[in-house]
Amino acid sequence: MKILITGAAGFIGMHAVSKFASLGHEVIGLDNINAYYQTDLKYARLAELGINRDDLEYNKTVDGKNNIKFVLLDIQDAGNLNSLFATQKFDIVIHLAAQAGVRYSITNPRDYIDSNIIGFYNMLEACRNFPVKHLVFASSSSVYGNTDTIPFAENQNTDLPVSFYAATKKSNEVMAHAYADLYQMRVTGLRFFTVYGPWGRPDMAPVLFAKAGMEHKPIKVFNNGEQSRDFTYIDDIIQGIVLVSQSESNDKNYQILNIGKGSPVALMDFIHLLEKELGTPFQYDFMPPQKGDVVTTYSNTQEIEKLGYKATTPLELGIPKFIKWFKEYYGG
Repeated sequence: MKILITGAAGFIGMHAVSKFASLGHEVIGLDNINAYYQTDLKYARLAELGINRDDLEYNKTVDGKNNIKFVLLDIQDAGNLNSLFATQKFDIVIHLAAQAGVRYSITNPRDYIDSNIIGFYNMLEACRNFPVKHLVFASSSSVYGNTDTIPFAENQNTDLPVSFYAATKKSNEVMAHAYADLYQMRVTGLRFFTVYGPWGRPDMAPVLFAKAGMEHKPIKVFNNGEQSRDFTYIDDIIQGIVLVSQSESNDKNYQILNIGKGSPVALMDFIHLLEKELGTPFQYDFMPPQKGDVVTTYSNTQEIEKLGYKATTPLELGIPKFIKWFKEYYGG
């Protein structure tokens, strides 16, 4: 099949492009390579896909290795986005492009409207005007907010997000439901749970903690470390995306699925595993709760398991793989 993967220079996007290409699909990656975090990391991810940064021009499709192509394009650019859909005739769209980050959304909410609302609307319109077999998009476990109902199940109330980032992801789900119903589009949203692994984002806890530890600087631990997260290794996430995107159509045009490990880990236990693997003790700067953060994430994965999904990577295997990459990339 011909597959469009947006956010292809991102953490999950890069791994998704590589996996789908290895399965023999023709993959076109799309990204605007914005400066939310270091673009060098994004270009390095693209280099892993055979994309040379010197070949990139806006709205120009360039070749990578195997059956990978890449286009530098912003999802807010509806005109060129529609032209891409018209010429390429995609079978499946994996929409991962978004403005990420819970804490950044507190100070820069406009960026989330532009990318996560306007950009997502443009993607829905493109999939409507140039029909695809399946649109799979990234939602987030953040939509659950702070709730005492655990593990989080897809059918529970998500009307009270505690960050603006989560509010835009909830909006995506509602917009997608309307399009699926109005235009008979097949759409699936995936609520990701704390993804970690090689090529991870530098604004996420694993890289932040590892860098601080390597540089012998204190790590900031919010809520005095009294948090737990459903840490999910990147390979398990990619397995789920593949299964969902290629699953047979059921009687529902629209579906929301959790995609996580299904076993939360105390934040301090996660930190201690990082310490052990890095081989250096951390200095701690315990902080009060951060606005927008939830205390616990814990996924009920029964629905996605019906498709054959099973997260199999424990932290004891995932963290060494992450640290190995971290040392190679950051020179630790």
